Amino acid sequence: MKDSQNCTILKNEEVIKGVFDMEFEAPEIVQEAKPGQFVHIKCPSYDHIFLRRPISICDIKGDAVRMVYEVRGKGTKSLSLCKPGDVVDVLAPLGRGFELGDYKEPLIIGGGIGIFPLYLLGRELTNKPHFFLGFRSKDRVLMEDEFSKIANEVTITTDDGSYANSGFVTSFLEEKLKAGIGDIIYACGPMPMLKIVKNLSEKYEVKAQLSMEQRMGCGIGACLTCSCETKLPGTWKYQRVCLNGPVFWADEVTLND
Repeated sequence: MKDSQNCTILKNEEVIKGVFDMEFEAPEIVQEAKPGQFVHIKCPSYDHIFLRRPISICDIKGDAVRMVYEVRGKGTKSLSLCKPGDVVDVLAPLGRGFELGDYKEPLIIGGGIGIFPLYLLGRELTNKPHFFLGFRSKDRVLMEDEFSKIANEVTITTDDGSYANSGFVTSFLEEKLKAGIGDIIYACGPMPMLKIVKNLSEKYEVKAQLSMEQRMGCGIGACLTCSCETKLPGTWKYQRVCLNGPVFWADEVTLND
């Protein structure tokens, strides 16, 4: 079992309303971290906050880990109040990350806050990917310039049509697949999006890896809070997202309606 570490915050800035970009110094974590893994961070204690919060690793910058997170409750609210120089208790890196492979035409799709772990993935792939990034509206678009620098192409969509392309991001992914482009799909985002990606993977016979979002308790596979239904032969029907995932091959998981 990994030991937690006390890490010094280097940066914690609000980039759009309710979303913060944090970096903390963690040379030992940096040496081990892989795209798709996450940190389990102990938020500053107040008002009876006991459980750690799982947050995906967005990037590695020298000896620092970068994570971008959205304030959703008391824990992440307390985290957003941290300043450079503050120390946080971090357990990381955790989970099963993306398998990179030597793919010629990688397609990477993300929705909302699900885009963040896809940045490090894109940086570490052998061939530049095509990114498909979906957002609710123009004021929620993030990291477009950063993704553009590491991409073959970036397609941005907004649900309300207020910026770039209007509509669901999965529709634009399917256009590429119809054209015979893509030999691997990587995805992270809300469950409805992942279900569509799984279906497209089967329809066009292109392998896909899905990063699952589940509520987590312990983060190390002990509490079973984050179990998801799988189809892995010779194993327990339910697997733990924090330990056996968060990344699964699309044909390994059952995404029920």
